[in-house]
Amino acid sequence: MKMLPDFSPFHSSWNGVGPRVGVVLSHGFTGSPHSVRPWAQHLAEAGYAVRLPLLPGHGTSWQDMANRSWREWHRAVDDAYLELASECDYVFSAGLSMGGTLALRIAATRPVAGTVVVNPGLVLDDPRAVIVAALKYVVKTTPSIANDILKPDQDEGAYARTPVAAAHQLKKMYKDTAAILPRISSPVRVYKSTVDNVISTASLDFLRSRVQAPVEVTYLHNSRHVATLDNDAPEIFAGSVEFIQKTVAALAGHGPSSEKDTAHEQA
Repeated sequence: MKMLPDFSPFHSSWNGVGPRVGVVLSHGFTGSPHSVRPWAQHLAEAGYAVRLPLLPGHGTSWQDMANRSWREWHRAVDDAYLELASECDYVFSAGLSMGGTLALRIAATRPVAGTVVVNPGLVLDDPRAVIVAALKYVVKTTPSIANDILKPDQDEGAYARTPVAAAHQLKKMYKDTAAILPRISSPVRVYKSTVDNVISTASLDFLRSRVQAPVEVTYLHNSRHVATLDNDAPEIFAGSVEFIQKTVAALAGHGPSSEKDTAHEQA
């Protein structure tokens, strides 16, 4: 049975043992917290403090989103990070799709302990991207990119139309984020669907070419783009907790170096 999308933000307090750990989590372009809410809930159940904001212009209307800047999206996630940083010993960034881009921005601009991203975007493959700055004055919207999900009866809660002006903002954010990726100094875990009809492998290839910190890639063979609502979601959720535990142990001096431990690829 398909559940109605829940656009509300998600918030949890730390209730674990040992160091206080927080995770700032972001949903994707034209989407909503609904797409990653099960992930947020799993992290909260593991004892972590979690902040999952609703990005400005999302969960309202495509007309609202068309008037928003990518810097507003980044600011929402950055504010959530700062809130966690004020109460936690370690903060991780995480996200899906454009939310993965935002998570990588936080990793490049803030002292995060590590980052977990699912099908992150960094390269716009659509040939219209070249002229999107002009196209937004001619065409207001294009068809939705939502619900690329293999599992039946899933709805990520994204807009039925994609505002072209917002796509131009996305292009700007990709470009700005690409320039600062080398600043990332903490480990990154990437989950990449082998079949993704929204973001190609070009984004992953670019990430690996620019990030000098350890990058571990796990391929998902039974999910599409919105993998956090798809068949491989349990692997993502459990793997995120394992990555956080391992990274915190290394930082606290109780485990192996993350450089030695995470720089490999899982088929």
